[in-house]
Amino acid sequence: MFAPRAAKFSRQLGARLASSAPSDPSKFKILVVGAGSGGLSVANQIYNRFRSAGKPLNPGDVGIIDPADNHYYQPGWTLVGAGLKKKTELVKPLASLIPKHITFISDRVQTFSPDSSSVTTASGRSISYESLVVAAGIQINWSNIKGLPQALMNSSSGVSSIHSYETCDKVWADIDALRSGNAIFTQPAGVVKCAGAPQKIMWMAWDRYRRTNRNTKIKVDFYTGMPTMFSVKKYSDALNELRIGRGVGGFFGHNLIEIDSANHKATFKKGDDSTVTVDYTVIHVTPPMGPMDFIKQSPIADSVGWVSVDPATLRHTKYENIWAIGDCSSLPTSKTAAAITAQAPVLSENLFSVVDTGKLSAATYDGYTSCPLLTGYNELMLAEFKYGLEPKETFSNQFNQAKSNRLFYHLKKDVFPWAYWNYMARQGTVVRHERSVPPEVRIT
Repeated sequence: MFAPRAAKFSRQLGARLASSAPSDPSKFKILVVGAGSGGLSVANQIYNRFRSAGKPLNPGDVGIIDPADNHYYQPGWTLVGAGLKKKTELVKPLASLIPKHITFISDRVQTFSPDSSSVTTASGRSISYESLVVAAGIQINWSNIKGLPQALMNSSSGVSSIHSYETCDKVWADIDALRSGNAIFTQPAGVVKCAGAPQKIMWMAWDRYRRTNRNTKIKVDFYTGMPTMFSVKKYSDALNELRIGRGVGGFFGHNLIEIDSANHKATFKKGDDSTVTVDYTVIHVTPPMGPMDFIKQSPIADSVGWVSVDPATLRHTKYENIWAIGDCSSLPTSKTAAAITAQAPVLSENLFSVVDTGKLSAATYDGYTSCPLLTGYNELMLAEFKYGLEPKETFSNQFNQAKSNRLFYHLKKDVFPWAYWNYMARQGTVVRHERSVPPEVRIT
């Protein structure tokens, strides 16, 4: 009964893609690499910016390249791990989110050739561009922790992670099944997607145990490679006070290096290179992350492997027709979807201005990002900050944002997912206050 419908959808999709193809499918005015939050947002905003200026691009002038079949609302994986959502609510076919006037290329970029303004794909295609936007995301290095990939595939290992679609529901299964023992939550040193995520799921687990009268039988510990609970002092102090008040162990400067799932043991390396092995009943792992290999090995990368861009304009530091947004960029701010909502209008305005006048606009990015820190059911601490780790808060006149409240919780749980699917992923817009860009380029 499903075959005719599937065939009809395939024909419609094929026709749609064909109608959006440029006259020369190997050349684009603007090519976007990556169709995650950053790529979808900026592709739509760039197209709309030209149209609003009365200089519309033709259908197919903008191309977006990504090998994925599906698109995920990744901030929602914490909600899955906390038993608040089903992971199937947080995924849609990628092709369904790309408008017909933007060409979708289902392929993977293998090499960048910025001197010839072209990329080569895994299938061997050479695609040229006038302007390139790199929005390729971040690489999760699961295998950097010995035994982790195998443990995640083992239903009885007690090991889980919210950092993939395949494993985020195992988090809730492990948390909810635990009746007594040691629950460990880890965070690596260095850059990760949303630096607060490793402890969000810890606080939700702690509150689950409290609400079900298991907290006296379960010891919750936080092992982090970082020196503090959070990078911004205002929120870090509040979170550490919360940790102490709730009896959660804090082990700082501890990086997870090995999981022995057969014996339920975890080994951590400390700052002095010594190691310590601890027993766990369940352990939630945030793996180390870093730049994508295909970017790290390219001429557009900085010395670490991120796409090297100016922190204010998002333009490449060497190649004037290359831009980057989101997790893959060298921008010195936390890597979150919220950061993209502030970066995309700045990048779009500057790219449009360069194409239109040859000069950058006045739009600049001040490093704004946000981390909605779940601290329990019906409570959330809304961390918002900019470059220099300085708070930049939307609701500072109404609330102390270092104190959890229920309004912020429902923004995270209910409003943000709805806004993402209906605005950010489909149109490149979200409803939020943008103080980091001039009024004429704010998101509305």
